[in-house]
Amino acid sequence: MTPGLDVALLVGAAVLLVAVGAVRFSTRLGVPSLLVYLALGVLLGEAGLGIRFDDVELTRVLGFCALIVIIAEGGLTARWSTLRPVLGLTAALSTVGVVVSIVVVGVVVHLLLGLDWRLSLLYGAVLSSTDAAAVFATLRRLRLPPRLVAALEAESGVNDAPVVLLVLLLSRAGVEAAHPWWYEVLLLGYELSAGAAVGVGAGLAGRYALRRAALPSAGLYPIAVVGFTVLAYAAGSMLHASGFLAVYVAGVLLGNSRLPHRQAILGFADGLAWLAQIGLFVLLGLLVSPSRLDAAVLPAVITGLALLLLARPLSVAVSALPFRVNLREQLFLSWAGLRGAVPVVLATIPLSLHVPGADRLFDAVFVLVVIFTLLQAGTLAPAARRLGVTAPAEASEILLETAPLERMRADLLQLEVPTGSRLAGVHVDELRLPVGAAVTLVLRDGVGFVPGADTRLKVGDSLLIVATAGVRDETERRLRAVSRRGRLARWFGEYGEEQAR
Repeated sequence: MTPGLDVALLVGAAVLLVAVGAVRFSTRLGVPSLLVYLALGVLLGEAGLGIRFDDVELTRVLGFCALIVIIAEGGLTARWSTLRPVLGLTAALSTVGVVVSIVVVGVVVHLLLGLDWRLSLLYGAVLSSTDAAAVFATLRRLRLPPRLVAALEAESGVNDAPVVLLVLLLSRAGVEAAHPWWYEVLLLGYELSAGAAVGVGAGLAGRYALRRAALPSAGLYPIAVVGFTVLAYAAGSMLHASGFLAVYVAGVLLGNSRLPHRQAILGFADGLAWLAQIGLFVLLGLLVSPSRLDAAVLPAVITGLALLLLARPLSVAVSALPFRVNLREQLFLSWAGLRGAVPVVLATIPLSLHVPGADRLFDAVFVLVVIFTLLQAGTLAPAARRLGVTAPAEASEILLETAPLERMRADLLQLEVPTGSRLAGVHVDELRLPVGAAVTLVLRDGVGFVPGADTRLKVGDSLLIVATAGVRDETERRLRAVSRRGRLARWFGEYGEEQAR
């Protein structure tokens, strides 16, 4: 091999291993791992080891590729049973909410920073998308009701589609022939609806093919699934539709299908998403010029405060009007709209198109992401407790690890009994699980045994429960009900459904 390639492989492998180790470090300190990856990129760049990288177009292309993988993983891991109830709210947040956010931020930036309307609205558009990687990585560690988690994760997976289109529209304004506003609205509607249709087509085709294919190796199934999600993006883009929306829809359909080797598919997608996140954040850290960031602090703080205190709360309030979302949940949805790599990637679009002021926009967005990610991510858990939207039963008592038993079409669920749980003292037969579900093993004080009907659960027990695919959701609801109200859950009217607060 050539010396240059050897050095590149050495640096790349070292960065990857450091980034993997940093996940554990960042988790202990409560610092989002994306900031560690950005810091790695900055250290490798011109202000650190001196690696100079300023290829904006390459960054944009690779950034879009990374987002395809990250969004696909989000769709593959989304449970349809929790996603379905929040589809309306997700659609509103990703369309009406985005428009409200763009307008509010644009007005504030225009008035306080004195920028022209086009650039001001670009600030709002670039920052209106919540980040899938940041949301997925942060929310899955918190104890929240499934409804809130599903709404935030689905929003972060869906809102990239309209935002990319709006950023491109604003970046090209004045460069290409202008169309009437109604034409642009119709075009946006077509691209979103066509993107969803392409995603449905790719997802159904993938499900049909993989259920009937007899591939010679289990490792080929994860590759094929990722291939279908990338196919959805490419087909959507070629049809001038939203490729990102196509990816998410295809991922949801494939992830909720009873595909062979499903656990291997999800594990592969998870690892690929981590690799995409690491590469994306390090690349963005390389692209930034630290010497210019001092001048971007004030615009970043002003824009961030406008986004956090005005635009996001107002967009959530307007989007939630037709739905049953109480004030506390709205406040948490407002605070949990995390920004991460997506706004930085979107900021490369006007930069690559040489929009006047785009370099200052990129720097301000980079600084804003660093400051407000530290501020928001570290306070999400206290904010959830203060607002009363935590769900200790769902998160600490019912920890679900899915391991498909493919020939039996069943799932393996894990349930924990922590201190203070209503499950403590309940006999196994008093769980009254549906036909098709059974407690197969109890782990107590490090010793496993097969329980009988009269086995009484104790604090610290871990249970393994086998449930057929048809009764999995009913089993989860029953376990939630008992965890909340004990053996008399049904007498108290508790059926394990989503709780209104």
